[in-house]
Amino acid sequence: MRDQGIPLETFRVKGKDERSIAAYRFADLSKIRRGFLGGRRAFPKEFKDELAHSSGCRCHICLSQFEERYLQIDHRIPYEVVGDVKFDERDSGSYMLLCGSCNRAKSWSCEHCDNWTNKKSPEVCAGCYWASPEAYEHVAMQDSRRLDLVWMGDEVAVYDELQEQASAGRQPIPEYVKKVLRQITSRK
Repeated sequence: MRDQGIPLETFRVKGKDERSIAAYRFADLSKIRRGFLGGRRAFPKEFKDELAHSSGCRCHICLSQFEERYLQIDHRIPYEVVGDVKFDERDSGSYMLLCGSCNRAKSWSCEHCDNWTNKKSPEVCAGCYWASPEAYEHVAMQDSRRLDLVWMGDEVAVYDELQEQASAGRQPIPEYVKKVLRQITSRK
């Protein structure tokens, strides 16, 4: 209920087995936060449409194109670090559309980042791959680089061929792709 904007008070009571357990009651109902979903302001459809139009309905991380309904609005800098901007003053540059898979990957990475758990510096997040994949300095405070590739439609045959070649060489496909890219770049 808290996630839906309804204020609750938590208090302790004795259970049937005499152990202390949590109980809940409504708090000051004048503090109900209308227009919230999941504890945050709900985004208007027009806002998502604006992001979809500017991104071409592409996930900002993997750049794959999706129907708008499969993309999720995400804060570039995590909500846990920077909070929500004022609802009436939404800046579309503070948000991006992500596919479900990339949104889960970002969430996992951010939730395990020292900046998320301890420091809470928006500047650190701003330099992260998950906030700015087009220009970043680190990935969750680690000196690393990412390349998220998705093969769709006719491209799946190319992926399958790479997978066969990797298996024949007894290599995981990411290592095989790195090897192929090293060979290509060393020819220059």
